[in-house]
Amino acid sequence: MNPGKLIKVAITGPESTGKSILSEQLAKHYRTCWVPEYAREYLDRHGPAYEEKDILLIAKGQLQKEKEAEQNAKGVLFCDTDLIVTRIWSEVRYQRCDPWILNMIKEHTYDLFLLCDVDLPWEPDPLREHPHMRRELFQRYHHELLARKFHFAIVRGLGRERLANAVRLIGAFFDKK
Repeated sequence: MNPGKLIKVAITGPESTGKSILSEQLAKHYRTCWVPEYAREYLDRHGPAYEEKDILLIAKGQLQKEKEAEQNAKGVLFCDTDLIVTRIWSEVRYQRCDPWILNMIKEHTYDLFLLCDVDLPWEPDPLREHPHMRRELFQRYHHELLARKFHFAIVRGLGRERLANAVRLIGAFFDKK
């Protein structure tokens, strides 16, 4: 990886695909920090019921948490979620997305996206909403990353295999740079 430049990796994908666990594991592996999903913090504080306006507040909160974490990151920063997650969440729930979020997807960039496949079993959680849409949502993420020509790789595997695959994909991507 490039010394001196902070590398940002977004962990993205549908609900219950191991994004949080993978983000934390990668941060530990690379001896850096990670940015937890701000939506979870926000909904824990305000309750699980939310309105469309809350999604914009969550998006802004996520970016603020990333900015704060950049100060402590050592070479690479792993972000458990990104604005594509926020966009798709808003579109599924409200059939639209705030223009600020759409604009920030273009402006707020990552060096690499790791798209988590739906090969993990669903784990129920009061904040998760779409257990039967995981494959469809995965396809939406995949299409979005392709359409925007973002650098990404798909992470698959269970347990330690998933982490090993992510580390391998990150290494392969940055070896090309």
